[in-house]
Amino acid sequence: MQPDNRLAIVVNPELPLGLLANTVGAIGIGLGARLPWLGNRPLTDADGRVIDDSSILPVPILAATPEVIQALMQKAMPRADDRALVVFPAFSRVLHDYREYEALLPDKHLVDEAIDGLGLCGPAKWVKSLTGSLRLLR
Repeated sequence: MQPDNRLAIVVNPELPLGLLANTVGAIGIGLGARLPWLGNRPLTDADGRVIDDSSILPVPILAATPEVIQALMQKAMPRADDRALVVFPAFSRVLHDYREYEALLPDKHLVDEAIDGLGLCGPAKWVKSLTGSLRLLR
């Protein structure tokens, strides 16, 4: 684990509940893949049952309008190597094969796309500077 890190997932609270959950889940997977130190540890209970751990950091889910999410994404770019920025563009929702997303993204301008959510992880000061004014999703 990196010292003094923070994590946040920011989503559009107007999304229907199922899409909201899907967005948060997909972003969480992306953050964990980018920064395996967030989890990736087997844990054993008193009976010897082995499970995989969840995040070692708190995972606040914050609410923001699509315009604010778009601005956050732009402020977070370009990201440094010690940071993660996972973006969930709205257009990806209609795609059912990741290879389609990989093929389409190079022709897209993310600054022109609606962004349903994003995940950030990195130095606490950086994450706080981007998300400090946002409210928790309720």
